[in-house]
Amino acid sequence: MRWPWKRRKQSDSFVVSWSGQTLAYVRARLRQDGLYEVLQFGVERQGPDSNEDFIRRLQGLGLKGFDAHVMLRPEQYQVLQIDAPAVAPEEMRAAARWQIRDMVDMHMDDITLDVMRVGADRGGAPGQLFVVVAGNAVLAEVLRLGQALQWEVPVVDIQETAQRNLQTLVARRDGRVESANAALMMLNEHQALLTVAANGELFYTRRIDLAPDFMDKPWQPNETGDYVVDDDIAQRFLVEIQRSLDVWDRTWSDLPLDGLWVEAGGRTGEMAAWLSKQLGFSVRPMNLDSFFPGLDDGSAHARSQCLPLLGVLLRTEDRDI
Repeated sequence: MRWPWKRRKQSDSFVVSWSGQTLAYVRARLRQDGLYEVLQFGVERQGPDSNEDFIRRLQGLGLKGFDAHVMLRPEQYQVLQIDAPAVAPEEMRAAARWQIRDMVDMHMDDITLDVMRVGADRGGAPGQLFVVVAGNAVLAEVLRLGQALQWEVPVVDIQETAQRNLQTLVARRDGRVESANAALMMLNEHQALLTVAANGELFYTRRIDLAPDFMDKPWQPNETGDYVVDDDIAQRFLVEIQRSLDVWDRTWSDLPLDGLWVEAGGRTGEMAAWLSKQLGFSVRPMNLDSFFPGLDDGSAHARSQCLPLLGVLLRTEDRDI
């Protein structure tokens, strides 16, 4: 989403999320070889601190005075898919606002929205729009933190488009950018995010709920080479993935899916191998660390929370979202 704040030239890029009284942040610098070097990243929870004490703690980490690109977490907004209104481009947001009025549980005066064509200019379902809806109160909370830390906020992005950017980066590495490709990333222990993109455009997105102990399952094969992750919890997860892939095949038959990448922290390799066997086609680890030197210098938890923020660094400036 675009916002009319003035940009400021700065050598370092800074991306944050602020949700559930938890700040995740990444400071990075673009190198001459085209890679982003991660200079600083982490997760800070406000906890029992007063607002003043929390701001002082963040200032002590050197997080004051940046152009801060903000990524909203999935719990802070909705992504809706609708038929594109038959109106001029400059009227699209207003028309979409009217069309989704019965699909959100907030008063229309209390939301901010932006729109993005499904698959942009590609064929298949050109009459579809993604509509991103965030509560004004959510945005105001982010901006209050930014004001306290003297941030300018030129961009507010969302996790689905950040993930699209990351999988497009991997697709270019593998020479598959023009093919349809899927990415599955664990948001946390409760939810995963599945996205399908082609040629850098987002075509499909779905959030998949996880059972409480899903990520504690033994993903490695036993001594006979069989996977023992075959209980109801695992099967429900597989069914949801397969349903999404079936929807893709029916909806975008002219864009056959060219594989799936997965990111699950320290268990990425195990999950990729398990999914490959269960789904019957190649599921590969995303292996993003090589694109972002310095990302492996922190805790596993901080890495998992900050990894999606790196997708905002890859944002193309001529996109609407």
